Amino acid sequence: MKIIFMGTPDFAVGTLEALIEAGHEITLVVSQPDKPKGRGHELVPTPVKAAALSHNLQVYQPVKLREEAAEEVIRNTEADVIVVVAFGQLISQSILNMKSYGCINVHGSLLPKYRGAAPIQWAVIDGEPESGITIMQMDAGLDTGDMLLKAAVPLEPKETGGSLFEKLSARGASLCVEALEKLEAGTLIPQKQGESPTAYARMLTKDMGEIDWSRPAIELERLIRGLNPWPSAYTQLSGKTLKIWDADVCEEEQAKRACGEIVRVTKDAVYVACGQGLLKINELQLQGKKRMDTAAFLRGYHLEKGSILG
Repeated sequence: MKIIFMGTPDFAVGTLEALIEAGHEITLVVSQPDKPKGRGHELVPTPVKAAALSHNLQVYQPVKLREEAAEEVIRNTEADVIVVVAFGQLISQSILNMKSYGCINVHGSLLPKYRGAAPIQWAVIDGEPESGITIMQMDAGLDTGDMLLKAAVPLEPKETGGSLFEKLSARGASLCVEALEKLEAGTLIPQKQGESPTAYARMLTKDMGEIDWSRPAIELERLIRGLNPWPSAYTQLSGKTLKIWDADVCEEEQAKRACGEIVRVTKDAVYVACGQGLLKINELQLQGKKRMDTAAFLRGYHLEKGSILG
């Protein structure tokens, strides 16, 4: 098939590569504009753009896809279908209707669960036993189109937002290739979504990572995993930011303690009181220092029992 591919972050690169490998003709790659990064504010290409250029594909980066000039570019590009993977802009109804097979989206959840910008991380934060990929026929709503193909992916006990991101990126790539084969063959049966049983998976922000120690330890442990690697979960220690990268839940009975109080320090872990249970911190990173396991941290930094985090 002839395909216009729309995508921006790392999550979309695998699908682009899989479509090329499957023999599809990518007539145009549409990605978000390059953004400045680093101290020199040098413009850095999006991961999808970098991948597209490595295959000598034509890349288009409109500031606003919904403007007439951008729509004209899409209209004038030959394609049977538009494949959209984490593109990052709203797509107009006129573009949705431009090509014979419309717009097909690779979404990182088992729709109708977790519509929205960050379905992967929220599945971890909410303690879901599984997530997955849905190939969807896009409509004017936000992740509300008919479902064409789905695949579940179980979550491991120590699943992080980053590890699930990698799994779903790979699974989305293979499922998209399968969906296009069946779409062309006319063997897909679209299914309506119905109402979502979960809250909208809103975009992640840095302030979401600030740990509220009054919450149960089991919720905080999931938050730490879900926000790993970005934006990361953090607290305050002696006026400095302390990122928590890995922790375990301890449900042991305890005397009444202040939330955020360090109740025990061993040679390789720090135990902190939560609203319910204790959080055993295994890996952390103090502001200005490298990420390290707690044993290494404690060899260079003394933590007092009774100290308060946050």
